[in-house]
Amino acid sequence: MKQVLFLLLLVGICMPEAAAQSKGHLTGGLESNSIYYVKDSKLKDAGSVYPDDHFGSNNYLKLDYTQGKFSAGIQLEGYLPALQGYDIGVYGNKKALLGVKYISWQDENFGFRAGDIFEQFGSGMIFRSFEDRTLGINNSVEGLFGSYSYQDYITVKGLYGRPRLYTDYADSWVRGADLSISLASIANWQGILLNVEGSYVNRNEEVAEDIASIAKPNVDMYSARANFDWNGLNGRVEYVGKGKDVSPVLMGTTAKGHGLLAELGYSNKGFSILGTYRELKYMSTKLSLTGNGVGNILNYLPALTRQYTYMLANLNPYQSNGEGEKGGQVDVYYSLRNKNDRSKYWNFHANGSMFYSDKATTVKSRLLWRDINADVERQWNKQLKTTFLVSVQEWSPTHGMDDKTYVSNIFVLDGQYKLDKKKSIRAEVQYLYSQDYEKDWIAGLIEFNLAPRWSFSLSDMYNMGTTEVHYYNGSVSYTRKNTRLQLSYGRNRAGFICSGGVCRYTPAYTGANLTLTTSF
Repeated sequence: MKQVLFLLLLVGICMPEAAAQSKGHLTGGLESNSIYYVKDSKLKDAGSVYPDDHFGSNNYLKLDYTQGKFSAGIQLEGYLPALQGYDIGVYGNKKALLGVKYISWQDENFGFRAGDIFEQFGSGMIFRSFEDRTLGINNSVEGLFGSYSYQDYITVKGLYGRPRLYTDYADSWVRGADLSISLASIANWQGILLNVEGSYVNRNEEVAEDIASIAKPNVDMYSARANFDWNGLNGRVEYVGKGKDVSPVLMGTTAKGHGLLAELGYSNKGFSILGTYRELKYMSTKLSLTGNGVGNILNYLPALTRQYTYMLANLNPYQSNGEGEKGGQVDVYYSLRNKNDRSKYWNFHANGSMFYSDKATTVKSRLLWRDINADVERQWNKQLKTTFLVSVQEWSPTHGMDDKTYVSNIFVLDGQYKLDKKKSIRAEVQYLYSQDYEKDWIAGLIEFNLAPRWSFSLSDMYNMGTTEVHYYNGSVSYTRKNTRLQLSYGRNRAGFICSGGVCRYTPAYTGANLTLTTSF
């Protein structure tokens, strides 16, 4: 801890001095999210968990220095202790750490980075190292990264290092390479994008004695891809293969895995359509065979479904099944504009997604998820905008282990009215009808914005079916330049918090939440 604080102090002193002498550029950011948990008798049967001192706080301080082709940076993290629902508080063993450190150099052709590396090959099905503070994930690779590009024709990348697992590093090593060739650029085709690409990733780990008869030290993965874009028509296809690896559904045996992703889309003026299909089998790849939690993941398998911001539509989000799923979604969008008055328009949106389990993992193929939804957005004039959404969701509570499914019918009316250039008010009314699980819900929200600094909101989500519990929340936020401070208090339902289609479970809690974000 003393070494970390000394390094941070040294960087804080030296970076501004270096910037002044060499005309470099120093940027930074601070993010702090703290909760004081309050005991709530209404949540005693809802899986609520409270830390001993009723307090949790996740904090991130990031500094980056750039001068010409050179850059360097650090990120100091503090979990004092970690917020409830974050695996970093369960499997991590440090309250403060130097979470990210790097130096890099980049010109028109060559790139080099030493330290913690964030990178993705293709869609991420075989490799993605990234940070998502909402999920508590940081699986950056500590090591070396290099890249080379020759004009627009070819790009080659390579990396080697050990991945971060919560507050420490996994007992494994990752190496990988990625190649992209632009056939359109080589052939000098104008207005066309056509790339062929490929990747290779290897995870090496010393296998524990108790699983040495099953698992192997090396797991190899590869990817072959093609992307094109021409005259509003675009598509991509990716096939990945994976060597034998331990799978949680195989009960002590190993198997090879594979994945397929295909997308085809078209857009023209105010119309667009995109269809996506994905197939996964034994593709959940851990950083370490001995690690646990949502952060112990080497690849990226997001849910290819519509991502909602409305409370009831996001009550039971779909989580992808990397061990065996088949399905996809279709997304259609059309905008109708008034040629004489650009402040008036209609936006029509329809979406459908459906996924089934692989029969090899659940005895027979069963429905995991189905969502048929549509919404209409109407800008009536410069002041008033409304949105109406309907979503019919069917999902498996056992993730395909039996034939049981639950159905939710969700209706949302969202309206926003601008009182003047600075003041606006927004309101939501939501209703969920279901004969299954917790049955009916109703929710509402009202939000008042006083631009550019103040925002106030009140919301409530009430289960009318079985629990008869209110999940209320009130918040106020203040923004000044690059700093935003938000204070909220409320009761939160146990469930999954999702970001980019990847989810983590959070227990129910009631408490006060203080969030601070600033950049300089």
